[in-house]
Amino acid sequence: MYSKNKVLQKRYEGFLQTNSLWKDKTVFDLKQFFIVPKITKIQVEINEKLRLGKYIERLVSFQLAQEKSIKILCENVQIQQEKRTLGELDCILQKETKIIHLEIVYKFYLYDSSVGGTEIEHFIGPNRKDSLLEKLTKLKEKQLPLLYSTECKNYINTINLSVSNLEQQVYFKAQLFIPLQEKIQLTNLNNACVCGFYIKKNELEIFKNCKFFIPNKKDWIVIPHQKVDWINFEVFSVLLQEYYQKKYAPLCWIKQQNGEIIKVFLVWW
Repeated sequence: MYSKNKVLQKRYEGFLQTNSLWKDKTVFDLKQFFIVPKITKIQVEINEKLRLGKYIERLVSFQLAQEKSIKILCENVQIQQEKRTLGELDCILQKETKIIHLEIVYKFYLYDSSVGGTEIEHFIGPNRKDSLLEKLTKLKEKQLPLLYSTECKNYINTINLSVSNLEQQVYFKAQLFIPLQEKIQLTNLNNACVCGFYIKKNELEIFKNCKFFIPNKKDWIVIPHQKVDWINFEVFSVLLQEYYQKKYAPLCWIKQQNGEIIKVFLVWW
């Protein structure tokens, strides 16, 4: 329905309009990178075969390149110890006079109060295979400390920088989903990240008079719009059975009778 360029533009705009997971204060002592989103025409080729995380990194790279105050010094650098990969530096950039090691994260999390005892612990991946707590812990204990490894220091020296002069920040955007008909006020995380809800099998009947669309994963970042091939409840219900059998929770757009479109995860658990 859309040309390749228009699809990319919609994804880029959806990415730009996704909020940072937290704002002023730090979470896990992780400092959030901030840049004012400016919607421009994206002009870059991105390999459609990239998984979503890598695809997002290319969008970020384009966004950073548009900023006069920012200079990308290196990106996507594999740090190796002999033939073993220790990890990857997402990006090192200069923002005005500051040199920043930036880790890029874009995630989808669902709020489940039965998991853990804190706000952060309550957020899990749609298929219950990962969690916000796990990601924050990995950033703090593995991804950011990589910078201080001997191998990484050696690389940093080759681009005429010193690790001691680098500040570490994360560019952590997220879409959060809460249970159907629940209202939750977040205290540590950004309430503006809540962009939809999730429903279980027995709640689907509520929407039997609606229209449905199941975007592919890269289009999960897109702001819902009218110009897609909507399907009815009966067709949608049949398609869902495949997802349930595979224990995979798809993100869906539901167009209500008043024309409003909402984002919903359909969970199997």
